[in-house]
Amino acid sequence: MSTPFTPDVVEAIKRHMNDDHADDALLICKGLGGQPEATGATTTGVDAEAIEFAAVVGGRDVTVRVPWSGTLTERAQVRMEVVRLYRDACAALGVPARGEH
Repeated sequence: MSTPFTPDVVEAIKRHMNDDHADDALLICKGLGGQPEATGATTTGVDAEAIEFAAVVGGRDVTVRVPWSGTLTERAQVRMEVVRLYRDACAALGVPARGEH
């Protein structure tokens, strides 16, 4: 798992995702992560290539890695990619996306 992000940045991103966007993480795991039966998701990692979650499927944690659209080199790109993943997951699941993210 290569990363241009320091451990502090990764922790901040994980904390933000888990505190403010847990529902979005679940949608991403269900719609794009191959886990349509997931009932919960926690962001566990971020690197240059993907975001990683622990999805709860059938009462157990399953690792789900969802790739970015390209290799990331800057922290600001993470937000844009997560918003894209969220919108793509909503479209895949037939769920209306929130207007502003």
